[in-house]
Amino acid sequence: MKLLFAIKSLDCTRGGAEKVLANVTAMFAAHGHEVSILTFDKKDGKSIYPLHDKVSRLSLGIGHAEQRTTLREAIKRITSLRRTVKEQKPDAVIAFMHSMFVPMAFALIGTGVPVIASEHIVPQYYKNRKIQFMLLAASSFLVKGMTVLSTSVRALYPPFIQKRMSVIPNPVYVANPQTKTPQKPERKVLLNVGRLDPQKDQKTLIAAFARIANDFPNWDLKIIGEGSLRPDLESQIHSLNLSERISLPGTTDNMTEEYEAASLFAMPSRFESFGLVTAEAMAYNVPVIGFADCPGTNEIIQNQENGLLVSGENRVQSFADGLARLMKDSQLRHKMGKAAHKSIERYSDEHVFKAWENLIKQIL
Repeated sequence: MKLLFAIKSLDCTRGGAEKVLANVTAMFAAHGHEVSILTFDKKDGKSIYPLHDKVSRLSLGIGHAEQRTTLREAIKRITSLRRTVKEQKPDAVIAFMHSMFVPMAFALIGTGVPVIASEHIVPQYYKNRKIQFMLLAASSFLVKGMTVLSTSVRALYPPFIQKRMSVIPNPVYVANPQTKTPQKPERKVLLNVGRLDPQKDQKTLIAAFARIANDFPNWDLKIIGEGSLRPDLESQIHSLNLSERISLPGTTDNMTEEYEAASLFAMPSRFESFGLVTAEAMAYNVPVIGFADCPGTNEIIQNQENGLLVSGENRVQSFADGLARLMKDSQLRHKMGKAAHKSIERYSDEHVFKAWENLIKQIL
């Protein structure tokens, strides 16, 4: 098959959807399909995530991919999308994120080229973005299918959109359990990975850690990521006098090292479409903790089995209590870590690839 994948940018954002697109396109290319990726990035840009050497790029260079789209840019992008896709003549277009599949759906009206929209967020994201959600709803009638990352997230959408949705989870690299795990450092690491953003709610994590920090003097909190909340989080850490115990090192290209060094993974997000970093931590035998009312997280973590889900009421104290339970019990962490690794096997590359391939073939 000749497939054209599309996403707003690969050069500006170190996000889960961008990482998944790089992985999925590599799988299709490795299986002999002709694969291209189209973005709005500048023509001389470089993808943050490495791409398969048989995957080609089409960079339209319209507007600033990291900024809000203007009406003029939107019109120009739709025109350029239509022209480019007609020139490429793919069997199907798979567009990731509403920022790409909405304009793509409108651009290809009447062309006969089927569009598959891949949604990577939950409806709660659109709570204060009514126009965006209206455009998403309208575009759902123009695409041949729409993917979502879990059954629980699918259930949150209106029925008329649900009917067009297929559940395909993100692929997760499953670490080899036979590989010798490096010796954990004397100081234990409580790890969090994610964009520094209100959705990810690192403020709650920091506040919860502060409540129990004195009880666990050999534990440190490490938050990997960047975002608009960095100044607020730095101020919060300083005010709690925990600058020696909580670090914000930014992003890294070596997540394997971070997961292997971690003794516990914390995901305090308010909502997730699919907790990719949570699943990645679990693949490295790291026990995890999250909120029971967080979509995405609560589908990956089976409470008391491969991790711990705590109540979303009184968030800070609930999270602090859950952290304390796991931090004081190494045997429980080990048991949950082993179960976590085993439960992630269902998200293997081959499983996810087959789901994508079957969906595309069915639509074609």
